Amino acid sequence: MNKATLAVQRWVKDFVIGYDLCPFARKVAVQNRIKYSLIENRDVDEIMPKVLNEIQLLHTTPASKVDTVLIILPNALGDFGSFLDFTAVAEQFLAELYHEPWVQIATFHPLYQFAGTGINDAENYTNRSPYPILHLLREESLTIALENYGDPNSIFEKNIQTMQKLGLEHLKRLMTYYP
Repeated sequence: MNKATLAVQRWVKDFVIGYDLCPFARKVAVQNRIKYSLIENRDVDEIMPKVLNEIQLLHTTPASKVDTVLIILPNALGDFGSFLDFTAVAEQFLAELYHEPWVQIATFHPLYQFAGTGINDAENYTNRSPYPILHLLREESLTIALENYGDPNSIFEKNIQTMQKLGLEHLKRLMTYYP
């Protein structure tokens, strides 16, 4: 298995699940319903068709087999602004191809920065990852998970508190462990 895929699998297990950043990740991971899709291309024009193929695969595969897809982009979109631009285009294609929203694209990036935060704010680490990642989530699965969760709005706040408690220096060291 590729180094980038292994790093992302370890990050999901140790960081995302380990720190309970996504209370829904453990179940799909244990049930082996996460697809890790590696796209090694550097050219975004070559990446987009592959992203659309993964969206189509998710659309045609039962959730019992693949519930979510992590598209790993180790060789492209290292610039966070370019990554966000690419994501916006992918979301536009998604809206044009499927006229009703059935999938969401969540984003993770080594340089993730929320609007209104400083580059070194610990809260950015809730969405920092070893490589640029597009996370395809089924709306239906997300809706069911949120309905069965006490207070979904508390997830983000809890994650920020967790990152702040861990501290910036510890978070930086953790991220060097994955690639």
